[in-house]
Amino acid sequence: MKIREFMTDDIVTCNMKDTVESAAELMKEHNIGVLPVLDENGSPAGMVTDRDIVIRGVAEHKDQTVDQVMTHELIHVTPETPVEHAADLMASSQVRRLPVIENGQVIGLVSLGDLSVNPQSNEKAGDTLTDISQQ
Repeated sequence: MKIREFMTDDIVTCNMKDTVESAAELMKEHNIGVLPVLDENGSPAGMVTDRDIVIRGVAEHKDQTVDQVMTHELIHVTPETPVEHAADLMASSQVRRLPVIENGQVIGLVSLGDLSVNPQSNEKAGDTLTDISQQ
């Protein structure tokens, strides 16, 4: 099974130069905890999570842009990545969500929750969550 079958393709993104506050507002408005971050050309540049905003933004009491608090190392998959490989990548990288990139563009997101709703991948998702939680 491929990631294409599990990913969420209705995604919200932000830009590197957006303020942390505007990213937080997007998260609140859409009830999400992560945003893929795009550079000035619209290409994927990283990810920013609600935790990034709290720990690196709010806790430091600074007016910051998303670029200053986001994770720049973009760990990602393609729509054709096997589900098992994505789960292994999540476990080894200690992340619960991966952007799905095709032709240099973010076309979706896949989370452990997405993987866990399918009986065929549920066990792998559970193992991955255990690995993430223990490290």
